[in-house]
Amino acid sequence: MPAVRRLLNRSVHAAWQWVERVGDVAPGTDLGDRFGDFGRGSCLAFPVATVVNPEAIHVGTDTLIGKYSTLSVGYGPTQEVLPERGLVIGDRCVIGSRACITAHESITIGDDVWFGQDVFVSDASHGYQDPDVPVGLQFGAHQPVSIGSGSWIGHGAIILPGTTIGRNVVVAAGSVVRGTVEDHAVVGGVPARTIRRLEPGVGWVSAAGDVRTQAGVLPSAAAATVEHVI
Repeated sequence: MPAVRRLLNRSVHAAWQWVERVGDVAPGTDLGDRFGDFGRGSCLAFPVATVVNPEAIHVGTDTLIGKYSTLSVGYGPTQEVLPERGLVIGDRCVIGSRACITAHESITIGDDVWFGQDVFVSDASHGYQDPDVPVGLQFGAHQPVSIGSGSWIGHGAIILPGTTIGRNVVVAAGSVVRGTVEDHAVVGGVPARTIRRLEPGVGWVSAAGDVRTQAGVLPSAAAATVEHVI
C-alpha cells in the first residue's frame, strides 16, 4: 500500500474512533439528560440508530447499550401522551449492538440482563383482522413485556408482545419467544420451548428427562439411567 494511502487510512480510522468516543450518550450529555433516567456509569454507544421519546425511557447504572441500537417509546416523536416508564432497563445490563426495543405501553428489563446482538423486543404488533386495510395500518393490542434479572438473551432472538421471562433464563440464539418462561430455564427454537429447567434438589432437567447437577455433572444415582442420552 502506498505511503499516502496508508496514512489516509490510519487517519480515517483514528478520526472515527475519536468520533465514537465523543459521540457516546452518557450522563451529562444533551441526549442523556433528555432520558427519564440515565444512570451513573451507563453508556449508549455511538452511532445510535434511533431514540424516540427518551423522556419515557429509564436506564439504570453501569449499563452498556451497543452501537446502532433503537430505543423507542410510543408511535413517534409527536405523540403527546406517553407512558411515564414505557421502557425500563435495569442496572449492569449489556444490550448488544443493533438491538431494537420498541415499547408502546411497558417493557421492563431487570438487572444484570445481557443481550447478544440483533435482539428485537416489542410489546405491540400489527393487526390483520380487517382484510380491506393494509396490515401496516392496523395496530395490535399493547401487551407488556418483562425480562427478569440475570437472564441472557442470545443473538438474534425475538421477544414478542405479552412475554414474561423469569430470572436467570437463557434464551437461545435465534429463538422467537412468546408467553411465560419460568425462572431458571433454558429455552430455544421457533417458537421457543423449554430445553432444560432447574428443579430444586434435583438439578437441571431436560425435556428428554436427563438430569444434571447445578455444576453440570450427572448425579451418580442417575448416571446409569441417562448414560444412553449423553
